[in-house]
Amino acid sequence: MPTSKNISSNKNLRIIAFFLIGGGLLILYLLYAPLIKEEIKYRARQVFVSQKSQKEKGEIKPVDQDFGLVIPKIAVNSPVFANIDPTDPKEYLPILVKGVAHSKGSALPGQPGNVFIFAHSSDTPFNIVRYNAVFYLLSKLQKDDEIFLYYQQEKYRYQVLGTKILSPENLESYVKTLKGNTLTLQTCYPPGTTLKRLIVVAQLKEI
Repeated sequence: MPTSKNISSNKNLRIIAFFLIGGGLLILYLLYAPLIKEEIKYRARQVFVSQKSQKEKGEIKPVDQDFGLVIPKIAVNSPVFANIDPTDPKEYLPILVKGVAHSKGSALPGQPGNVFIFAHSSDTPFNIVRYNAVFYLLSKLQKDDEIFLYYQQEKYRYQVLGTKILSPENLESYVKTLKGNTLTLQTCYPPGTTLKRLIVVAQLKEI
């Protein structure tokens, strides 16, 4: 027959278990809520856009025409910060809180070569909240989707060629194989890790 001491002990264990489970669920929510929010917004936009013609949608005004990035399909509208060293976290982490980064040494819009832009370089799921969660949706881009870069008041239109998932050590060698005037967008993959790199490659087109 259970004693009052055993009953009290079991009750305490249930209370502890309740708080541990509740705390764990709360932490998961705080970590992944921004990604879930972006996914829901993306799904809602797809339904809305499917009900409108391209003519009715109109043009998205960039937040920065000196250097800005607009991707209509995934609602990216971000300033771009030029010549950021992608190997120096002390340099790029403060930038990724404010927008996306143009990789130092890569071409600038209007120059021949590859323009390389990166964002959302986080090493833990917690940091997804701090940085640019909207680049989480890069995987939604498909062949022929449009990307617009604005630089020094000029507009550059790109069309997506494809996406790739690469190991960090293979990224640089792959980018060197790109020919012509291209744009590469990069984020970490899966979100909240630095295991792989998801890249989108696009080709410059006439406006």
